[in-house]
Amino acid sequence: MTDLPAPLHHVERGAAAAPGTPTVVLLHGFPVDHRLMLTPFESAFAARPGWRRVYLDLPGMGASPPSGVGSTDDVLAAVRATIDRLVPGPYVVVGESYGGYLARGLVAADPERVRGLALVCPLVVPEHERRDVPPHRVLVRDAGLLRDVGAAALDAEDVGVVQTPETWRRTQAEVTPGLEAADPETVRQVGAHYAGTFPVEPRPYDRPALLLLGRQDAVTGYRDAWRLLEHYPRATFAVLDRAGHNLQIEQPELFDALVREWLDRVEEAGAAG
Repeated sequence: MTDLPAPLHHVERGAAAAPGTPTVVLLHGFPVDHRLMLTPFESAFAARPGWRRVYLDLPGMGASPPSGVGSTDDVLAAVRATIDRLVPGPYVVVGESYGGYLARGLVAADPERVRGLALVCPLVVPEHERRDVPPHRVLVRDAGLLRDVGAAALDAEDVGVVQTPETWRRTQAEVTPGLEAADPETVRQVGAHYAGTFPVEPRPYDRPALLLLGRQDAVTGYRDAWRLLEHYPRATFAVLDRAGHNLQIEQPELFDALVREWLDRVEEAGAAG
């Protein structure tokens, strides 16, 4: 990539940008869009109106232009440039799956600026063949949903561990639109250069962190993330049963509780300076 990327599309919620306003930047997975993050995190932030939430669409995904990106390094550069435009000071970052890989890169690049980190089903090992993941397993399949939707449709949605009318509805609203909106050429090019050359975890990150993993996550797994734990001395590490790669949909109450507790710790650390 030779030119500075165009600003990424973003959706804001909560408080207006102002000096001292706590800001969280949320990064979705690959290749979906900000809708994956919006519903679950707005629930977690419902009682915290003083926070500014910035949901990005990664390049070539959602409403963001492709911008000529051809690698994960390019994607991270676009994300950093957009954050620099939108967030003048410190911020907190959340990353889901591929977004978690990018979030780790942001922390490594500027640990003093990033005041908290949450990783949801994070991508730890970019190369698919090197990941330590369990086989896909469906634990709950609602008979009525099976009748209404059909086995072929449920099997095609091959990350679902809990298949009920509610998880199906949310998947169709929060995941499927982003998959359909992604630019195929961007997906192809970035997918061919999926591993970044940027550092991750070059040194311990001693701020409030959260690592949320699905016990039945057959996409990124949970075992690879265990080796990250000592890099984050203030991290809660939780592996949720009855949860796959979309654990925020399959275990919404636990997800909400753990995110809110992490935000309590971020706010506490901020109050302590």
